[in-house]
Order: sequence, then C-alpha cells, then structure tokens
Amino acid sequence: MEGINKFISENLKNRIDTNSLRTLKQENDLIDFCSNDYLGFAHSIEFKLMFEAELKHYPNYQMGSGGSRLLAGNDRFTEDLEKEIAEFHLAEQSLLFNSGYDANIGLFSSIPQRGDTILSDEYIHASIIDGIRLSHATRFVFKHNDLKSLEQKLKLAKGRKFIVVESIYSMDGDEAPLSEIAKIAKKFDAALIVDEAHATGIFGKSGRGLVHELGLCNQVFARIITFGKGMGTHGAAILGSEQLRTYLINFSRSFIYTTASSFLSHLAVKVAYDFLKKYDHQIMIHERIKQFKIKINATINLLPSNSAIQILVVPGNTQAREAAIKIQQAGFDVKAILSPTVAIGTERLRICLHNHNSIDEINKLCTTINKIL
Repeated sequence: MEGINKFISENLKNRIDTNSLRTLKQENDLIDFCSNDYLGFAHSIEFKLMFEAELKHYPNYQMGSGGSRLLAGNDRFTEDLEKEIAEFHLAEQSLLFNSGYDANIGLFSSIPQRGDTILSDEYIHASIIDGIRLSHATRFVFKHNDLKSLEQKLKLAKGRKFIVVESIYSMDGDEAPLSEIAKIAKKFDAALIVDEAHATGIFGKSGRGLVHELGLCNQVFARIITFGKGMGTHGAAILGSEQLRTYLINFSRSFIYTTASSFLSHLAVKVAYDFLKKYDHQIMIHERIKQFKIKINATINLLPSNSAIQILVVPGNTQAREAAIKIQQAGFDVKAILSPTVAIGTERLRICLHNHNSIDEINKLCTTINKIL
C-alpha cells in the first residue's frame, strides 16, 4: 500500500506543481459558454414539456432496464428508436450505446484485429485511442487534417485498413476534409470511420451531421453520433450496415456486458429527434457563430472554426487559467483547456456557443474577452 500511495501522491503533486490539477465544479449562476448543449435542448422548457407529454403515453414504464440488451434490457421501443435514428441519418441500421465512450470502445476494440492497421488523426478523441489500444491493431497517427501525411502512412499499412477521424474536432472546433479523405479511403481500400459527436444537430439537413451535409453517407463504413451534446440528452449510437449492427451485438464487449440505458433515457432521445425536426435550429446556432467571429478582436489568436466550438489560444497553463478566471468574474462561464489535455504551448480558452445564448450575451462576452486578451 505504501508504494501505491506514494505513486498517487507524486502524480497529484506534479499536477499541482504544473497548475494542471483537475477538480470537479458544481453548477453556478454564470452565463453558459462552456457546455456542449449547443442547440440548448438541455435548457429548453419546450423540450421538457414535450418529453413529459410523451411520457404520459407509457404509464407502465420501468425506471431501469433490468439488464443488458441481450438479457432483460431490450424492448420494441428501443429497436424502433434505432430504426428511426438510422432512417433519419440515412443509414441502413443503428445500434444504441450508453455513451460515446462506450460506442468508441466497443467499435474499435472489436472490428480491427491484430495484423490490421488503424490510421487516426493526431487530434482524435481519447475514447477512440482507448478503443484502438484494446484492438491490438497497429496504429499509425497522421498529422492533423494533413492528406499527404495520411497517404504516406497508408502506404505502410498492413492487413485491413481503417481511417479514423472526427467530423468536428472537440478541442479545435475545426472540421476534417471528409470529401478528400473519403477519396483516399476508396483509393487504398480502407474503411472510413467518422465520429460525428460535435456535428450532430449542427451540420446537415435538420442536424443530420457533416457526413450527410457532404453527401458521403454511402462512403463511410461507420459513424458515431452522440446525444449528450447538441441533442441535449445522453447516450450514443453507431450508424452502419445491418451486418455491422449484428457483428457489434455479438462482439462489442461494451455493448454485451453492460446494463442497457433506461426507458426514460431512450424516450428522451426520441423526443430530442422530434424536437430537432420541429424547428430549423441550425439557422440559430450558425447566426450566433457568425456573430461571435464578427465581434471578437481580430488580433486575438482565434483558431479557424465554423462550428459552435471557438478556440482562443492562450499559451501556458497559468496564463490560460488566469484568463478564464477573469472572464468568469465578469459573469461568463468559460473554461480553460490545459496541458496535458492539449499540447504544451497550445493551452486555450474553449468557447462553446449555444442557441440559449442571446446575441447580446455574445456581444458582451466578446467585449470582455477583447479587454482581457
């Protein structure tokens, strides 16, 4: 025990010394510019009322699912929801997972095998990296959004080849050159997998995602969509073929060996899709993105992004944290992203824009940031 406790203490001290110790924060009264609730669904009273009205149609629902989907946790409602999700996103089938992390772990640990090669963007999400590690496949990392680097790595690839990207990157807010990557995937007979977590609800007709917006649905082997961001609920789904769905049901350990989400969670997802179709939420969010980019000082190091994620680079953990504190003191909930989450020297303020942010709030935020930075 002494050796273990010493290891823990030394690592925590290192985080404290480098001003990078993570701590949990409770809710506050600041104006939200940090959550992933881009469309404001989690804040929406109308969405809540729609959910409560829909719930009345199911008076005998269970609080918990009672087991994994392969035991007691499956029902017609869940399978109908999966069909509805697949149809909406122009996919052959979908399979629900309890979170985006579970979906990525389940997909990447079960499809690629030892002897295969996975080519992933250097900024890919941690959940994908963890899934790749469990696959025992060889992993090549190509430079962020660099097509030449991708092709160079593909020439070295062995076995079955998988190219993995995010459509919108969570720590930079920029988008992958999906059309060009899809052409490269076809050239090298590689399966393209796209994580659409931060594009779902924001891009594509009625928020179907960037893959849909670019007309690439039939050129992507699998898409991962999540419901805890733009959809304002919880959970995730993998979109793909009927065969892929059957394979995951049989071989994806994070699907097989976990208790299924509750009926309440699945109902919230269904209502979120109903709400998504009811209005053109995309017009509102892109108006706010445009307004932010107009009002922010041009001399500030703003990374290129057309998404709801806007990044201001403030090098140094101490500098980024202090800038965030000053902005919070002005009434805006903005968080600093520190190393080691991002590379040393690229520490940043991550601004998330939402439909529940008024234009006036965005203008005042930009005025505050312009003064501080």
